[in-house]
Amino acid sequence: MTDHQHPEHDSTASAAQVWDEKYRSRAKIWSGEPNPQLIAEAAPLPPATALDLGCGEGADAIWLASRGWKVTAVDVSGVALERAEAHAQERGQGGNITWVRQDLATWVPGELFDLVTAQFLHSTVMPWQQALQLAAAAVRAGGTLLIVGHHPDGLPPWGQHHDHAQERFYTAEQLAQELGIAEPEWRIDVMDTRHRSATGPDGEAAALTDAVLRATRLAAR
Repeated sequence: MTDHQHPEHDSTASAAQVWDEKYRSRAKIWSGEPNPQLIAEAAPLPPATALDLGCGEGADAIWLASRGWKVTAVDVSGVALERAEAHAQERGQGGNITWVRQDLATWVPGELFDLVTAQFLHSTVMPWQQALQLAAAAVRAGGTLLIVGHHPDGLPPWGQHHDHAQERFYTAEQLAQELGIAEPEWRIDVMDTRHRSATGPDGEAAALTDAVLRATRLAAR
């Protein structure tokens, strides 16, 4: 999956309108492949219930479902979700994923999950802490929180990433501190900075850096 671009927000348009417009601008935005850090960190986990925040065209949710997870996949864009649902049906995973159109600025999940994953959930319209605090709060006791984002020192050269690097992007250490991921409530399993190669939306190659945080909730809130 190629890395997310971040459309600039028009104050007169909702987040849904902004992202719907972005998805309509291309027949295919992402590669259709699951994010590499998701594969690395979630592959060893026993399948149960998962929440995929900012699911886009559905590659991560479909990969999880193919491994036995019962997935709730959330995105603000109805256009993205239509594509994601079609891709899931093509791959025989339609019955294993519930697609939910919600704005993470206002939505609160009504249940807890065994895995909550947020892959490159970088919004231009809300602080990153807000959406990712929602992610942490949705993990059940014994469950896993997995957050992967762009490290501010290794951003994609395409899009608007560098304009607001310190506001929108973070290190794994900043994630843990801002979200309160610490004992006795949490055990940090992975807090890492990882380098990888990626391909941009127009085929351009780049060396990127990911911030990766995986943690286990030890106790209910």
